[in-house]
Amino acid sequence: MSQLNLDKLYVEFIGVTATEPIIPRRYTLTHSDITAELYLTIGLDFAYYKLNPMRDEVMGEWIGNENSFVYYVYLFVDGQFVPETKAIREAIFRRELPSALEAIRYGDNEFFNAHPELDYAPITVYFLSTDPMYNKVENWGTFSDYNIVSASRFIYKIARI
Repeated sequence: MSQLNLDKLYVEFIGVTATEPIIPRRYTLTHSDITAELYLTIGLDFAYYKLNPMRDEVMGEWIGNENSFVYYVYLFVDGQFVPETKAIREAIFRRELPSALEAIRYGDNEFFNAHPELDYAPITVYFLSTDPMYNKVENWGTFSDYNIVSASRFIYKIARI
Protein backbone atom coordinates (compact mmCIF):
# COMPACT_ATOMS: atom_id res chain seq x y z
CA MET A 1 0.00 0.00 0.00
CA SER A 2 1.24 3.46 -0.83
CA GLN A 3 1.63 5.90 2.02
CA LEU A 4 -0.46 9.05 1.75
CA ASN A 5 1.64 12.20 1.30
CA LEU A 6 -0.53 15.02 2.67
CA ASP A 7 1.62 17.64 0.92
CA LYS A 8 0.45 16.21 -2.41
CA LEU A 9 -3.28 16.18 -1.64
CA TYR A 10 -5.35 18.96 -3.18
CA VAL A 11 -9.02 19.37 -2.23
CA GLU A 12 -11.68 21.30 -4.13
CA PHE A 13 -15.29 21.88 -3.01
CA ILE A 14 -17.88 22.49 -5.74
CA GLY A 15 -21.42 23.37 -4.70
CA VAL A 16 -20.94 22.08 -1.15
CA THR A 17 -19.37 23.54 1.97
CA ALA A 18 -16.76 21.96 4.18
CA THR A 19 -19.56 20.60 6.40
CA GLU A 20 -22.80 20.34 4.38
CA PRO A 21 -24.74 18.62 2.87
CA ILE A 22 -24.41 14.92 3.62
CA ILE A 23 -26.62 13.96 0.67
CA PRO A 24 -25.87 14.62 -2.07
CA ARG A 25 -22.13 14.64 -1.40
CA ARG A 26 -19.95 12.95 -4.00
CA TYR A 27 -16.22 12.47 -4.20
CA THR A 28 -13.94 12.11 -7.20
CA LEU A 29 -10.33 11.23 -6.42
CA THR A 30 -7.89 11.40 -9.31
CA HIS A 31 -4.11 11.41 -9.40
CA SER A 32 -1.05 12.18 -11.46
CA ASP A 33 1.21 9.23 -12.22
CA ILE A 34 4.05 11.68 -12.87
CA THR A 35 3.90 13.83 -9.70
CA ALA A 36 2.01 11.43 -7.39
CA GLU A 37 -0.33 14.30 -6.57
CA LEU A 38 -3.90 13.48 -5.54
CA TYR A 39 -6.86 15.64 -6.51
CA LEU A 40 -10.01 15.27 -4.44
CA THR A 41 -13.14 16.98 -5.72
CA ILE A 42 -16.10 17.06 -3.34
CA GLY A 43 -19.39 18.20 -4.80
CA LEU A 44 -23.05 17.68 -5.46
CA ASP A 45 -22.12 15.48 -8.41
CA PHE A 46 -19.08 13.52 -9.52
CA ALA A 47 -16.38 15.53 -11.31
CA TYR A 48 -16.86 13.74 -14.62
CA TYR A 49 -14.73 16.33 -16.39
CA LYS A 50 -11.72 15.10 -14.39
CA LEU A 51 -12.03 11.46 -15.42
CA ASN A 52 -9.20 10.11 -17.52
CA PRO A 53 -9.27 7.44 -20.24
CA MET A 54 -7.60 4.90 -17.91
CA ARG A 55 -10.60 5.12 -15.54
CA ASP A 56 -8.38 4.67 -12.50
CA GLU A 57 -10.18 7.24 -10.35
CA VAL A 58 -11.96 6.47 -7.10
CA MET A 59 -15.52 7.73 -6.94
CA GLY A 60 -17.69 7.69 -3.84
CA GLU A 61 -20.91 9.01 -2.40
CA TRP A 62 -23.04 9.00 0.72
CA ILE A 63 -26.29 7.04 0.50
CA GLY A 64 -28.95 6.89 3.18
CA ASN A 65 -31.37 8.92 5.24
CA GLU A 66 -31.36 10.93 8.48
CA ASN A 67 -30.83 7.82 10.61
CA SER A 68 -28.45 5.63 8.64
CA PHE A 69 -25.72 6.25 6.09
CA VAL A 70 -23.45 4.11 3.93
CA TYR A 71 -20.50 5.29 1.84
CA TYR A 72 -20.38 3.70 -1.61
CA VAL A 73 -17.12 3.50 -3.58
CA TYR A 74 -17.08 2.79 -7.31
CA LEU A 75 -13.98 1.36 -9.01
CA PHE A 76 -13.95 0.65 -12.74
CA VAL A 77 -11.91 -2.53 -13.08
CA ASP A 78 -12.42 -2.89 -16.85
CA GLY A 79 -11.15 0.52 -17.87
CA GLN A 80 -10.40 0.68 -21.59
CA PHE A 81 -8.08 -2.29 -21.62
CA VAL A 82 -8.04 -5.83 -22.88
CA PRO A 83 -9.46 -8.50 -20.57
CA GLU A 84 -6.02 -9.67 -19.46
CA THR A 85 -5.41 -6.42 -17.56
CA LYS A 86 -8.44 -6.76 -15.30
CA ALA A 87 -6.54 -8.81 -12.71
CA ILE A 88 -3.72 -6.27 -12.65
CA ARG A 89 -6.13 -3.33 -12.33
CA GLU A 90 -8.04 -5.03 -9.54
CA ALA A 91 -4.78 -5.71 -7.66
CA ILE A 92 -3.74 -2.07 -8.04
CA PHE A 93 -7.11 -0.83 -6.80
CA ARG A 94 -6.88 -3.14 -3.79
CA ARG A 95 -3.35 -1.97 -3.01
CA GLU A 96 -4.15 1.74 -3.38
CA LEU A 97 -7.68 1.88 -1.96
CA PRO A 98 -6.63 2.24 1.70
CA SER A 99 -4.58 5.34 0.80
CA ALA A 100 -7.46 6.67 -1.29
CA LEU A 101 -9.85 6.27 1.65
CA GLU A 102 -7.33 8.00 3.91
CA ALA A 103 -7.14 10.88 1.42
CA ILE A 104 -10.93 11.20 1.31
CA ARG A 105 -11.22 11.04 5.11
CA TYR A 106 -8.41 13.56 5.62
CA GLY A 107 -9.47 15.84 2.78
CA ASP A 108 -13.00 16.13 4.18
CA ASN A 109 -11.92 16.27 7.83
CA GLU A 110 -14.16 19.24 8.74
CA PHE A 111 -17.15 17.34 7.38
CA PHE A 112 -16.36 14.32 9.57
CA ASN A 113 -15.83 16.60 12.58
CA ALA A 114 -19.29 18.09 11.97
CA HIS A 115 -20.82 14.61 11.50
CA PRO A 116 -18.77 12.25 13.72
CA GLU A 117 -21.31 9.43 13.30
CA LEU A 118 -20.20 9.11 9.66
CA ASP A 119 -16.81 7.84 10.81
CA TYR A 120 -18.66 4.63 11.72
CA ALA A 121 -20.84 4.28 8.64
CA PRO A 122 -19.97 1.21 6.57
CA ILE A 123 -17.93 1.59 3.39
CA THR A 124 -19.23 -0.56 0.54
CA VAL A 125 -16.89 -0.96 -2.42
CA TYR A 126 -18.17 -1.83 -5.88
CA PHE A 127 -15.54 -3.35 -8.16
CA LEU A 128 -17.32 -2.76 -11.46
CA SER A 129 -16.61 -5.08 -14.37
CA THR A 130 -18.40 -6.78 -17.22
CA ASP A 131 -16.55 -9.93 -16.16
CA PRO A 132 -18.36 -11.73 -13.28
CA MET A 133 -14.98 -12.77 -11.87
CA TYR A 134 -14.09 -9.12 -11.14
CA ASN A 135 -17.56 -7.66 -10.61
CA LYS A 136 -17.72 -7.68 -6.79
CA VAL A 137 -19.21 -5.85 -3.82
CA GLU A 138 -17.21 -5.79 -0.58
CA ASN A 139 -17.31 -4.23 2.88
CA TRP A 140 -14.16 -2.18 3.57
CA GLY A 141 -14.81 -1.19 7.18
CA THR A 142 -15.56 2.38 8.20
CA PHE A 143 -13.80 5.72 7.84
CA SER A 144 -12.62 5.39 11.43
CA ASP A 145 -10.28 2.70 10.03
CA TYR A 146 -8.78 5.29 7.65
CA ASN A 147 -8.59 8.32 9.94
CA ILE A 148 -4.90 9.22 9.82
CA VAL A 149 -5.51 12.27 12.03
CA SER A 150 -6.57 10.03 14.92
CA ALA A 151 -3.85 7.54 14.07
CA SER A 152 -1.25 10.32 14.16
CA ARG A 153 -2.53 11.49 17.53
CA PHE A 154 -2.42 7.92 18.82
CA ILE A 155 1.17 7.43 17.65
CA TYR A 156 2.13 10.81 19.15
CA LYS A 157 0.60 9.85 22.51
CA ILE A 158 2.50 6.58 22.53
CA ALA A 159 5.74 8.36 21.68
CA ARG A 160 5.27 10.79 24.59
CA ILE A 161 4.75 8.05 27.20
